[in-house]
Amino acid sequence: MKIGSLELKNSIFLAPMAGITDLPFRTVVRSFGCGLAYTEMVSAIGLARKADKTLRYLSTSPSDRPLGVQIFGSDPETLADAARIAEQHGADLIDLNMGCPVKKVTKTGAGAALMTDPALAAAIMQAIRKATALPFTVKIRSGWNARQANALEIGKIAVESGCDAVTLHARTADQGYSGHADWTLIARLKGHIRIPVIGSGDIRKPLDASRMFQETRCDGAMIGRGALGNPWLIGEALSFIDDNHNHEPTLAEREEVIIRHLDMSAAFYGERAGVRDFRKHLLWYTKGLKGGARFREAAGQITDRETTITAMRDYFHEIAHESEA
Repeated sequence: MKIGSLELKNSIFLAPMAGITDLPFRTVVRSFGCGLAYTEMVSAIGLARKADKTLRYLSTSPSDRPLGVQIFGSDPETLADAARIAEQHGADLIDLNMGCPVKKVTKTGAGAALMTDPALAAAIMQAIRKATALPFTVKIRSGWNARQANALEIGKIAVESGCDAVTLHARTADQGYSGHADWTLIARLKGHIRIPVIGSGDIRKPLDASRMFQETRCDGAMIGRGALGNPWLIGEALSFIDDNHNHEPTLAEREEVIIRHLDMSAAFYGERAGVRDFRKHLLWYTKGLKGGARFREAAGQITDRETTITAMRDYFHEIAHESEA
């Protein structure tokens, strides 16, 4: 797949997710073959002010490629500055967030709130397009609500403003992450605009990604919450599309990936902060496993790397032993 000048090895992507898609998580997911990964959404104001905490979101590595940097805000000039700064820090692609439904974002006029103001959305896209020659995409929702479902209008504006692709999470902003994504709208958008369309929403199993391609004819599929605790999903989806088989990880493979992710988190944030941040991933990694609830309750109190690893090894040894009995 190609987005602007960017050649991608496949069309399965990792979505930008606030508090989730940091460098350690992206690195883990990339090991399973995703074609493109995004940073969590980055404040344009924070970038323009050169805030250290915000610039930290742009941290990357040679293996973290290609990298999309997703920016959010509501001022065209500030977002243009943010795009230039992201490019200077090594971004391979710039993405504009027009889909976040969280109140603290939308109350500033950013995120999904931009869909209620097509003229402002157009001004922002045009400003970003003028600011960078990098591939430029926009991630949108179906609309603000069912009565204002204007994804097709915004998609057309994206084309006219010089965007290279549109990602559609086929839920309205007021749905949040509830209910079901309306994939028929992805298909309609694909038939409505001439640039690539990336579908997003409700990809939780390898079969889901295959179905999205078949049912919508979209150019790419973006996996978000389905990858929480399941970074293998992208690799499984690629395998399923290729040979119609689902290759699930073994317990040993799960354990190895979890510990690798923990080590990267501790190295990136420092041990104490890294282990604390990793605990949410540990809850997701063990969801659905036998005895997982009991383990998660105990793991929630762990604060150091060695204790976490010991607890993980003991837990997986116990699962393996019970499955052999």
